[in-house]
Amino acid sequence: MNRAQNLKRLQSRKKPWDIVIIGGGASGIGSAIDAASRGFKTLLLEKYDFAKGTSSRSTKLVHGGVRYLQNGDISLVIEALRERGIMRKNAPHLVQDLSFVIPSYDWWNSPFYGLGLKVYDMMAGKLGLGPSTLLDREETLALIPNVKKEGLRGGVIYHDGQFDDARMAVSMAQTAENHGATLVNYLSVEGLIKDESEMITGVTAKDTLNGDTYTIEAKVVINATGVFSDSVIQMDQPGTPARIRPSQGIHLVLDGSFLDGKHAIMVPQTTDGRVLFAVPWNDYVVVGTTDTAIDSIDFEPKPLEEEIDFVLENASAYMSRMPKREDVLSVFSGLRPLAASNNDSESTKEVSRHHKVMVSTSGLLSILGGKWTTYRKIAEDTINTAITVGGLPERKCSTELLPIHGYDYNADWSDPMHAYGTDAEKIRELSFGNDSLSEAFYISPNMVHWACVEEMAVTLEDVLARRHRGLFLNAKETLRIAPVVAQLMAEFLNKDEQWVSEQIHAFEEVASTYLIP
Repeated sequence: MNRAQNLKRLQSRKKPWDIVIIGGGASGIGSAIDAASRGFKTLLLEKYDFAKGTSSRSTKLVHGGVRYLQNGDISLVIEALRERGIMRKNAPHLVQDLSFVIPSYDWWNSPFYGLGLKVYDMMAGKLGLGPSTLLDREETLALIPNVKKEGLRGGVIYHDGQFDDARMAVSMAQTAENHGATLVNYLSVEGLIKDESEMITGVTAKDTLNGDTYTIEAKVVINATGVFSDSVIQMDQPGTPARIRPSQGIHLVLDGSFLDGKHAIMVPQTTDGRVLFAVPWNDYVVVGTTDTAIDSIDFEPKPLEEEIDFVLENASAYMSRMPKREDVLSVFSGLRPLAASNNDSESTKEVSRHHKVMVSTSGLLSILGGKWTTYRKIAEDTINTAITVGGLPERKCSTELLPIHGYDYNADWSDPMHAYGTDAEKIRELSFGNDSLSEAFYISPNMVHWACVEEMAVTLEDVLARRHRGLFLNAKETLRIAPVVAQLMAEFLNKDEQWVSEQIHAFEEVASTYLIP
């Protein structure tokens, strides 16, 4: 992907685009893949960077949702389990099977959860990742040796999927471009264009890097901005009641020794009635999440002190080595774009994760709600609706069997570059160096070059937060190597020392929110 070339493509197009998508997260990029693979002229505009918001801040799970089964949301679980299998099949270099152990401290817990998980397995059908099994005490300790031993009776093991969310988004963006879509980051939609009958016919946009403005015609405009959906809806029809009910979730990242194994722990009942995960990820452990209703929406949401205390307290109840604040290497916060219900008293953990595709009277399509695992189905529903709204030719969705860029069935997950799939060898063959810039995680000069030249990374944060996950894994170490990475980027992007200084300063401000003081 090359931003300058994509801008030229945007500037040179004289006819209306079939579909313009606002928002470069999972739903937006997924919709771009679907639309482009059906042969529609597709343009995606992202105000910041791809997956800058919610789509890079998940628990890193591709899952049906055991909790949704517990809540009785059977249709969502069935849909998500099916999509989990499709996602793993289409992106084996990005999605892998991960086994979860639910430790049991009461005699009835294991049979209870064992029965529920057998139903979970049954719903997955042929796309299941493995059968759930009851465990005795010794088997449980063998799988998760750092679990609290006092009172442990046994457990249950079940299987779900794991992925790297931001790397998945970048690979999806490349997939969309491979099928003819044009994607541009740092291009902000400033307004909607309407004809004399008040129907939407395009958008106005501004390049946030140089101030250039664009008037873009489109047959259909799709609002895929997640938690920011209401701001686009207000552009269309001011005064419309809020359609999104945002909820914040945080995750703490710890050293891998806190789990000491390749299996995740699922805590079925926290003090607020949610589930909690401790998940091995890139030699670290991700622990979360919370579910906090919020009123203000920010592109850099900040963890609340009570959220940090909640995760530490509930994790400590199940870990023999209890994590403390000083053990947290990074903390990241994300906002869930929950589709608002009519019940104001409903807690956010009870709000359905089902997606909705809403069409306004002026023709704006808005994607509301949904979850990462079901991004492909969200996109399919969205483009099916767009065909009707825009009077586009009827063409069937083909994404169920469409490989994601870099597809590598034999990906070696012990290789820190496995997420690049078939691109990994191309990166290693570059001439800038394969030695890691850090001992805490693997990031090479070749990877930095690839991010800048092939993956449309524009800022230091783009590289260290999303093309590479350093900021999410170990914020302090990422700050340490930031000046070196900035200098490399300046060389690859032909930038001066002032740019380097500005990038380091901006990154330090962002990274400060990933550190616990």
